[in-house]
Amino acid sequence: MKMFVTPGYAQEAAPAEGGAHDAAAGADASHGTETHASTEHGKGEFPPFNPQYYPSQILWLAITFGLFYLFLKKVVLPRVGGILEVRRDRIAGDLDQAALMKAEADAAVAAYEQELAAARSKAGAIGQEARDSAKAEAEAQRKVIEKELESKLAESEARIASIKSAAMNEVGSIAEDTAVAIVQQLVGGKADKAAVAAAVKSARE
Repeated sequence: MKMFVTPGYAQEAAPAEGGAHDAAAGADASHGTETHASTEHGKGEFPPFNPQYYPSQILWLAITFGLFYLFLKKVVLPRVGGILEVRRDRIAGDLDQAALMKAEADAAVAAYEQELAAARSKAGAIGQEARDSAKAEAEAQRKVIEKELESKLAESEARIASIKSAAMNEVGSIAEDTAVAIVQQLVGGKADKAAVAAAVKSARE
């Protein structure tokens, strides 16, 4: 602690000691003069820049640096490391959650695409089945209509044949009556109907 004693304190202490011991002050007058001169010389210099204080300053600097290093090592660095660890774990958890959500989204998209393809395939099969069913139904209806038309055509032909036969019979009868009437007019008597009918039949054939 002696090296932290200021020159002013040394100057004040010198007169006090001189009051207590007058004889010693007179004997050391020359030494007091030198001390006073050195004190006056030291008043104009800033203490931290004084070379005699360098060892203590270096010592306190080393102590302060050591305490600061221990503070950083024991308090600051563990807290910073803990914060970094928590953030790293949180980021890793977020990345894992994002990867899980991405996998779920990919699975949902794949399932949707699969269902869409199945629905398209089913719709195509249903459409093809409907077309085949409509085609088969149309073919069956066509056959039924053709049968009905054939039956009606056969009936029409039969009726036409019957009407034609009846008409021909009537034509023959009319021709026979007409021929008999003509013969009677020409001959002036009764005509032979059997002979006239045979003649008309022969002419008709």
